[in-house]
Amino acid sequence: MPSAENRNTGPLAGLKVVDLTRVLSGPFCAMMLGDMGAEVIKIERPGAGDDTRAFAPPYQGDESSYFLTVNRNKKSVTLDMKQAAAKEALWKLVEDADILIENFRPGAAARLGFGYDDVAARNPGIIYGSISGFGDTGPEAARPGYDLIVQGESGMMHITGDPDGPPTKMGTSIADMVAGMMLSQGILAALHARAASGKGQHVKVSMLEALASLLTYQAGNYYATGASPRRRGNAHPSIVPYETIQAADGWLNVGVANDSLWVKFCDAIEKPELKDDARFALAPDRVRNRDELMPLLTEVLKTRDRAHWIAAMNTHGVPCGAIAKVDEICESATLKARGMIWEMDHATAGTVRTIGNPIEFTGTRLAQPAPPPRLGEHTEEVLAAAGYDAGAIARMKAEGVI
Repeated sequence: MPSAENRNTGPLAGLKVVDLTRVLSGPFCAMMLGDMGAEVIKIERPGAGDDTRAFAPPYQGDESSYFLTVNRNKKSVTLDMKQAAAKEALWKLVEDADILIENFRPGAAARLGFGYDDVAARNPGIIYGSISGFGDTGPEAARPGYDLIVQGESGMMHITGDPDGPPTKMGTSIADMVAGMMLSQGILAALHARAASGKGQHVKVSMLEALASLLTYQAGNYYATGASPRRRGNAHPSIVPYETIQAADGWLNVGVANDSLWVKFCDAIEKPELKDDARFALAPDRVRNRDELMPLLTEVLKTRDRAHWIAAMNTHGVPCGAIAKVDEICESATLKARGMIWEMDHATAGTVRTIGNPIEFTGTRLAQPAPPPRLGEHTEEVLAAAGYDAGAIARMKAEGVI
């Protein structure tokens, strides 16, 4: 768990981020930067805020649990961007920022007056990060980016699911979050480049391209053979057995990733005769003869429960594991021991628990995470730091600017 004594620490301490994003991809990126010490100022609509504040139930207190999961370590400032005074306030924040992040459709930020060229003209050193659905050029630039649609069009759903069933999406919004992670990586690289050149730049990530890049060996298989990979359920296309197998009381995953592990696996399941079976002795043989091998293994594993097989395989050094439910991983002894369950005290939601940032630093302590902000919670604080006096802030509030 990060330390409460180091509120202003972290490898990105001292950097200021203006976060114009909403929903998931951009907020996830901004949260990662905030976790590592950057000051993240989240700009939201007065009275409504980020769309995910309404993604409920479930609620925790009066906050959407969805919103709480991707907005820790941020300050919320409300600005009605239809008003000139709100745009003026945003410029004050942008001119002093190191990073700006947006995930509007391509061209929308420019129409608002805060496109990259507009911002760079006033702040040449800024790193300007953009996430789009399909890129800001090309035939699909105008399309909005929705995770489900991108999962389908990226090829991921075609290779996910039972061979005889329908295409299946991931159980989480993988396109959104991979795009957010890749944008954070690009922003950090641009910061490094700025340290040498003194110049900022525009960093762009498309959700489609981010997810398609994860096809790796699946795309390689296509380029090598000309054949599109098919759905294999939980089976691996080029390693056998490397999949989910049924035991007497449920399912477990087994990862026999090479011939040495195959020998150990045969001993663990008490079938030494399989080691020398010419159909299965070498990895390519096991792939070619998958349809003969897997029924044999299922018949063996169904004779004992999962606990027996996991213990036996652990004894022999064979990678294996149970299929954990979400509640089991959220209460995992390993995650707790590793400090990965973060707790934050929220004014209305009470104690908020989230799975924390998995990046571990040996030379920098991360601060105790700040709870996700209430809508507009930091508006007056941030505007005062930007040079607005109490009277000006009161007038903005009366006029509905904030």
